[in-house]
Amino acid sequence: MKWFMQRDPRAWLWDVREAAEAVKHFVAGLDANSYARTPLVYSAVERKFEIIGEALNQLAKAKPELAARIPHLAQIVAFRNQLIHGYARVDHDTVWDVIQQSLPALATVVDELLQELEQS
Repeated sequence: MKWFMQRDPRAWLWDVREAAEAVKHFVAGLDANSYARTPLVYSAVERKFEIIGEALNQLAKAKPELAARIPHLAQIVAFRNQLIHGYARVDHDTVWDVIQQSLPALATVVDELLQELEQS
């Protein structure tokens, strides 16, 4: 018997949205070289990617039908695992590419899902 309340899936999506916004704020005005030379920034960004991956991992366990609507979810979780466990060191160029190429699309999907859930 479960004695705890299951977390609302919107909370995980909110975690993703907030972490993505933080990354955007952290790198505002930087280019790839500046990012790579600023340990405080890249450490903070990597931590936010860990939060994103963990939130989506938990969402996938609790609400797989909702998580399935997030493109590349498995790759996002794998990216988190690489950052945390260091299976393969993720270089700054790779992280920068994810920030520039993939994060905006993820943020858009998460915002759409949050809006949809708020309306239901």
